[in-house]
Amino acid sequence: MNHVVLMGRMVRDPELRHTQSGHAVVSFRIAVDRRFSGKDGGDRQADFIDIVAWRQTAEFISKYFHKGRMIAVHGSLQVREWTDKEGNKRWSTEVQADQAYFTGEKREGGGGYNSPPPFDDRDAPPIDAGGTGSVSGSDFAELDEDDGELPF
Repeated sequence: MNHVVLMGRMVRDPELRHTQSGHAVVSFRIAVDRRFSGKDGGDRQADFIDIVAWRQTAEFISKYFHKGRMIAVHGSLQVREWTDKEGNKRWSTEVQADQAYFTGEKREGGGGYNSPPPFDDRDAPPIDAGGTGSVSGSDFAELDEDDGELPF
């Protein structure tokens, strides 16, 4: 099974291009924190992962994500092989993103959280967590951070 789930911060703005047949493709890199820190207990380390997305997912990412923004992606690992100008074989490993999600980080202008449903390029039906159909923003209320009545 080839299934990858990553969450990280975009290192630079996504780069949207189109193939000769008109299909959108976007490539970008994210920094993913490791679960452990260095040997000396210092700063946490990150891995830099290349991501590629196609068609509507590519357009969605290029429209709503930018450098510094957190993103979560679901997809698969892909290894490409090619020969360089000197005749040496080279390999590139990247994640082929099928889905892209906002991570729920606080909005830059304040006032709530960004957590719309994910975009799925495989034409899956919309996600409905409550089973009640679409949910509008008026169905939710802001909570004070010091609400002592929360059960958790």
